[in-house]
Amino acid sequence: MEAGMQAAIEEARQGLAEGGVPIGSALVYGERIIGRGHNRRRQRGSVVLHGEMDALENAGRQPASVYRHSVLYTTLSPCPMCSGAILLYGIPRVVIGENRTFLGEEALLRERGVAVEVLDLDECVELMRRFIADSPEVWNEDIGE
Repeated sequence: MEAGMQAAIEEARQGLAEGGVPIGSALVYGERIIGRGHNRRRQRGSVVLHGEMDALENAGRQPASVYRHSVLYTTLSPCPMCSGAILLYGIPRVVIGENRTFLGEEALLRERGVAVEVLDLDECVELMRRFIADSPEVWNEDIGE
């Protein structure tokens, strides 16, 4: 498994251990992970800290050329907010752990020229299935239902 996806899964597990939604992400530039993060909405009382947004924030401000040559790994299909950030920063490739428990804006990303790869990893599916079954109220609040 690529280091970016492994880091994203580690972040998802950390989020779950903190009592949050188990979604992790990593931003990779070249061969180096420059930012990683996990959903911290619950832990920080944040309205925007999804896994992808946390990874971008933790990468710090980068030149546009860095984003345009990076890959974003995420354990779950990106929501509209995170997909917007991917488009805004011109990230050309997104690798997704799974999209069975939630299908985000993959079609939009593809329409706009982003290469989207779904790995369909059982580990990512099971993390989310267990979390949704155990904490449906947190999940529903996180995705706006």
